[in-house]
Order: sequence, then structure tokens, then C-alpha cells
Amino acid sequence: MFFQIIILLAGFFALIVGADQLVKGASAIAKRFGLSNLFIGLTVVAFGSSAPELAVNLFAAAGGNPDIAFGNVIGSNLANILLGLGLAAMVRPLVVEHTAVWREIPFAILSAGVLFIFMADVPLGGLENVLSRGEGIGLVAFFCVFLYFTIKPIMDRKHESKQGKHTLSIPKQKTGMSLLMIIGGLVGLILGGELIVESASALATVLGFSQAFISLTIVAAGTSLPEIAASMMAAYKGNTDMAIGNIVGSVTFNALWILGITAVILPVTVFPGGLVDAFLAFAATALLFPFMVNQKKTGELSRWEGVLFVLAYVTYLGFTIWRG
Repeated sequence: MFFQIIILLAGFFALIVGADQLVKGASAIAKRFGLSNLFIGLTVVAFGSSAPELAVNLFAAAGGNPDIAFGNVIGSNLANILLGLGLAAMVRPLVVEHTAVWREIPFAILSAGVLFIFMADVPLGGLENVLSRGEGIGLVAFFCVFLYFTIKPIMDRKHESKQGKHTLSIPKQKTGMSLLMIIGGLVGLILGGELIVESASALATVLGFSQAFISLTIVAAGTSLPEIAASMMAAYKGNTDMAIGNIVGSVTFNALWILGITAVILPVTVFPGGLVDAFLAFAATALLFPFMVNQKKTGELSRWEGVLFVLAYVTYLGFTIWRG
């Protein structure tokens, strides 16, 4: 078991370093081609921060492990919303003012709801709860719509100039070095994804837990580390919009893009009880709206509310352990 834990940690390390190098290399090349910082943040960085979940799911799908693929995304979304935003709010109260985030929050809620409905086949008269290839294609199509409505406003130079203070600082570097970083990042993602899937399956067997339990907890928390760390750092620096936008965007990416692509490769069968986890992920995402809306059309997730979010995640972990 000790050896499998070392392999799992090595996989997480490879994933996080790989995603970081991929984002830095791709961002530098995008900057060299004259793309704006905001555009890069909403595309390259957003895709890169979700790369760990994507790598794990692709290997899980290719290896015929739908439980790991499903548990990784649902568990990651719960960790992002409850743990990520909770910890970030404890660092600094998260205030939302900008329209980009206001578009993303309803999209995240809608994506979680659509995903739950697609998976809830048995309550609707089906034989088993499964995310089919056709539904996977539907999620990817929905993701393209989300991406269009997210990126379209920044094509307007006036809008972009107003958002300038929230853009990213991307240092210039030689193209050759950027390409090496991209290649190295991809290698790290591939290696890390394979190590995590294999070690998670082995740990589940050794510990007597299901693959679903391991993926909902250990794997999901590990692949969520880049988003959680980035949001806590953004909150520390006072960029609360970015702290929230990073998490909300990642949740939408996970539900639509990652599970959509996974289902296209291998239909994702929901393990027994998994529909409860999918509903809890939807409920946690929907919980953002009442916390973030008030009459002034701004919102704040306070420190004490952040504590409640973290406690909610701890409670979920306790429920998952009790369920086994």
C-alpha cells in the first residue's frame, strides 16, 4: 500500500507541474502572437487548470474505468466549490462585480443541472443511470456555446480595456523554450494521469474501498489542487473576481468538456449512489447564487460563509466515508 501511495503522490506532482508548464508555455506563445492577456486567461489558462482532470479521465476512459472518470469530475466540482471557494473566502471575502463572472455563474449552475438530468435515467424510466455518447456530444456542444459567450465580449477592445487591471502578467520568452515547456507539460500530464488511474485502482483494492470512493475523495481533491491554490492566491492578492471566476469556470469545464469528451470515448455508467453525488454537486453550484446576489447586483462570499462551505465539504467527506 505504501508503494501505491508514493505512486499516487508522484502522479499528482507530475500532473500539477505538467499543467503549470503547459499553461506558461502556451501563454507565452499566445502572447507572442499578439493575443490579449484576458483572452489567454479565459482560454489557455482555463483549459490548463482543468488539464489534470482531463488527463485522469482520458486514461480512465481508455482503461475502461468509468467509476474513476465519473467520481473524479463530480468530486472535483464539489471540492472546487465548497473547499476551493471556502478557503479563498477565508483568506479574503470574495466580492463579485464584473459581468464576466455573472455570466459564468448561471452557466455553471445550468451545466451542473443538465449533467444531472442526463445521468438520471432510472428516475425517468431507464434501466440504468448512464451518460451516453450522444449525451456526451450534447455536453461538448453546450460547452462550445459557453465558450463563445465567455470569449465574445473580450473581442470588444473597449470591454477589454476596462478589464485591464485584472489581466495576467505573462513574461516574454523565446519560442523554443515555450515549445519545450508545452512538450514537457504534456508529458507530465500523460505520465501523471496514467500513474493516478493505476494507483487509485490498486489502492481501492488494497484498502477494500470502491474505485468510486477513491475517485470522489483522493483523486478529486488531488486534481483540484491547481484551481484551489490559484483561487487562494488570487484572493490573497485582492483579485477576488479571478478567484471566483477560476473556480466557476473550472466547474463548467469539468461538467461539460471533460465529462462530455469522456462519454464520447466511453459511455459513463453512474455507480450505485452516484446520482446522489451528482445532485450534491448541482446543489453546491446552485448555492452560489443566493450567496452572490443582492439588490445592488454585487455579491460577497464572507469569511464566515467560507467557513460554512469548508464545513459542508468536510461533512460530505464524512458522508462518503460512511457510505464506503
